[in-house]
Amino acid sequence: MPEGSWRKPASRGIRHPGRGSSGKEDAGTSMFFCREMMLAALLSAATAGAGWAADLTGLSRLTGGRVGAENALWIENTPDRLFRTRREVVVAELQGPAVVTMLHFALPEMAVAAPDKYTLGRELMLRMYWDGEESASVDVPMVDFFCDPAGRREQVQTALVNKRRGWNSYFPMPFRRSARILLAYEGPEPPGDRLWSMMPCYSYVMYRSVPTLEADEGYLHAQWRQRGLLLGHSEYEALTAAGRGKFVGWNVTVRRPGWPSYPVDMNENFFIDGETEPRVSFQGIEDAFGFSWGFPETENVFPLTGYWPFFKGAAAYRFFLQDAISFEKSLRLTIAFGPREKDFHEGYSHPGTMLQLSTTCYWYQTEPHAPFPPMPPPDEREPAPEQLWWPDGRAPEPSAEELKARGVRFYMLCGRPEGEVVFAEEGFAARLLRGRTFAGWLPPVYHCFNDPDELQIELTVPAGAGGTLRMFAIDADGYGGGRRQRVWVDESDLGELIGFREGRWLETTITPDMTADGRLLIRAEDTLPTGGNAVISIIEWIGG
Repeated sequence: MPEGSWRKPASRGIRHPGRGSSGKEDAGTSMFFCREMMLAALLSAATAGAGWAADLTGLSRLTGGRVGAENALWIENTPDRLFRTRREVVVAELQGPAVVTMLHFALPEMAVAAPDKYTLGRELMLRMYWDGEESASVDVPMVDFFCDPAGRREQVQTALVNKRRGWNSYFPMPFRRSARILLAYEGPEPPGDRLWSMMPCYSYVMYRSVPTLEADEGYLHAQWRQRGLLLGHSEYEALTAAGRGKFVGWNVTVRRPGWPSYPVDMNENFFIDGETEPRVSFQGIEDAFGFSWGFPETENVFPLTGYWPFFKGAAAYRFFLQDAISFEKSLRLTIAFGPREKDFHEGYSHPGTMLQLSTTCYWYQTEPHAPFPPMPPPDEREPAPEQLWWPDGRAPEPSAEELKARGVRFYMLCGRPEGEVVFAEEGFAARLLRGRTFAGWLPPVYHCFNDPDELQIELTVPAGAGGTLRMFAIDADGYGGGRRQRVWVDESDLGELIGFREGRWLETTITPDMTADGRLLIRAEDTLPTGGNAVISIIEWIGG
């Protein structure tokens, strides 16, 4: 029985070179030089021992410009920079021209004192405004900006952001006139000592002043989105940007809440300057982040790409440093199944197949930028609960009244994670003697008992009970090239079941002598020469 992520052949997408513009060095004062020197240094540190070297040329040059730092959030700072007095705190107000070189936010006091009880989540927003603009260029839940989706990670280690008892960013952030960086808490707690203990307890913002900035220096932008959708019906739009710029990275989560599996065969499409066909398209979401045949079972973190399990789904990041995706007028980034992937379009187009995706995109561009979509309220930013059929409600099932009206005395959805036995009169029960459970198919019958050789289920019934036993079997994924199985009830051979992709009901009459000891054995034997397994999804007992 296939389990976990949908698997697919490794992608054969074409690599497209980046089209980023280059700067000009200017006798030690060039903004370009400051930025490249810093990137080289951080890459050297981040990739030490990783098998490839970074260029440290220029590290020893005596560059101009003063370095400064602004502090906030700690008790040494003025009241206007503490969450004790307000829910929105400006952590840095800077004058340009300059470049922000590092952000640091310390872990909240409460997260250190009681990590098993409190975690900072998406209720805290990080916003950045350049050159007096009214609309933030960076508008992201703080934890997601640092590749820490929903704040669930203890440690993050990438070339540009990291976390371990604090969050750090090394994105160069140039500005010409002014920079305003703030944190905005949007949860229910009022300002005071408790809110202070819930928020990052200290921050500093480091920057370097420069005489001037080159005309092609872009402003850092970052945007967060999340959506639950039927991906077979519509695409997920991660970014729509207008202006001249370049895309330099993103982090993504994908889940099918309540399910142990999720698809990975969607494409990541970059539409540049209004083109109707993607200039860059990665054919598989795991391939877009440097993996293949689905994401690995265990986490893997590298300087520029990485992955770890996120609930029962995946979280991944990638930075495009040497292959940034440049655009002159606009950039649109989507996640969608490929046009030829008919099975995925059909499979993820009806209730019960809802996926939840979230993204944080990082890019540089000229101002003004296109308006960002409205930020949803804090409770809607959190990952959906791990429950089946989110957000459509639970899978439909017959009520006890409906079952009684049909004379049903026992009704079981085999392998369903939540409540296999829907209805049972006194004396009726079932247990799996041999086999395992599975709940990873597409609805409506997404569950089963299965065994690669012989599935065995024992029914407990009132001694001497008679009636009609009905069983539903479905070969939902054509496993093994199409299942074949022979089914017995007690010693009665119900024959071989072949070609049941749409599902088939089997039924047989049960006589009192067959249940004299109050037990009845159901067996399903796999009859494929190689591969396959035997499956049963629904059992019901009628009358008697």
